[in-house]
Amino acid sequence: MTELLDTAIALDAADPLRHHLDAFAEMPGVIAYLDGNSLGRPLRDTGERIAQFVRDDWGTRLIRSWDEQWMELPTALGDRIGAACLGAAPGQNVVADSTTVLLYKLMRAAVRRAQGPTSKARSEIVIEQGNFPTDRFVAEGVAAETGMTIRWITADPVHGVRAEDIVDAVTERTALVVLSHVDYRSGALADMKGITAQVHEAGALMLWDLCHSAGVIPMQLDEWGVDLAVGCTYKYLNGGPGAPAFAYVRSAHHGVLRQPIQGWMGAADVFAMGPAYSPDATIRQFISGTPPVLGMLPMQGMLDHIEQATIDGIRAKSKTLTDLAVQAVDEALAPLGVRLLSPRDAERRGGHVTIGHPDFRAVTQRLWGEGVIPDFRFPDGIRLGLSPLSTSHVEAVTGVLAVRDALTRL
Repeated sequence: MTELLDTAIALDAADPLRHHLDAFAEMPGVIAYLDGNSLGRPLRDTGERIAQFVRDDWGTRLIRSWDEQWMELPTALGDRIGAACLGAAPGQNVVADSTTVLLYKLMRAAVRRAQGPTSKARSEIVIEQGNFPTDRFVAEGVAAETGMTIRWITADPVHGVRAEDIVDAVTERTALVVLSHVDYRSGALADMKGITAQVHEAGALMLWDLCHSAGVIPMQLDEWGVDLAVGCTYKYLNGGPGAPAFAYVRSAHHGVLRQPIQGWMGAADVFAMGPAYSPDATIRQFISGTPPVLGMLPMQGMLDHIEQATIDGIRAKSKTLTDLAVQAVDEALAPLGVRLLSPRDAERRGGHVTIGHPDFRAVTQRLWGEGVIPDFRFPDGIRLGLSPLSTSHVEAVTGVLAVRDALTRL
């Protein structure tokens, strides 16, 4: 397999983003990290960034930092994510709670609008049957609270949801459609623009889960008319475990949608301490409690790198990484009975490649013990998560060859 490694070396030499590799912390004992689509690596300067925060912003400025920077951090950071990754103008994005909480807020707000006195009788939430569990569980909970019905879409497990899959599912009864931009299992990339337009033709709202696309796939939320979106920051935005998520709410819905968790930070006058809740008319309404300031620190360093590399540059490298991984799977793993569970066309694929074999649970355990870190997905899949700014082509090939070696030694 020297040809594969030679190809990887040549691609790394020609990589215009290769200097970003040195910005990430060393990985003692790790040969290949192939899980950046699940938990991004820390930057070298993350520790100092946190130490400086403790020493200065918190330790010296103390409560004064709220007035000086922290109160505006959720929206300021949201604007940076919107500009660098989402194609979203300022004032529509906020960093706040976990992905689950933000999904609940946006789903519940959308359903509430659909049940308003001036709305048509819309009684259904449409969601894909294979969507990430959180999305499905939250949708089921919102439906139970509001008397809505869930209409399930069944999509191809490799190629994901396509426009034709929702033709019959989205009707005059649809209040909200919830889909993932990139399928967390196969990496299939959905047609955000086309599907959003189709949903709007039926008069429904569209909510996209961006957890596996924010920071690796270019998108144009404003231009494509997306209503709502939620994404996490600990994958390709490298915010660290438990880092807060972000929510996008199109400006046309500000002052119209009303989120259900009415907290003091989302009030029109935060410090009025009045007897009744009056929501802010801007994106700030979607903040509930005190923002997780400490959790917003690591992603700021990664956003510096994304802004420098540009999301289009990152996408270009993502394609070469995943194309090379598919080539390596064909040459090194397919003869051993390994199946490709992701689209072959890079235009239809996100930032990870999924492969399948009945022995992959045992293979994953062996690989982790040897310093090669992919992740296992039930029932028999391994995801090769290739985060473009922190992963080299040689690392990708090394990981695939390690899968081959582990499989042959079982």
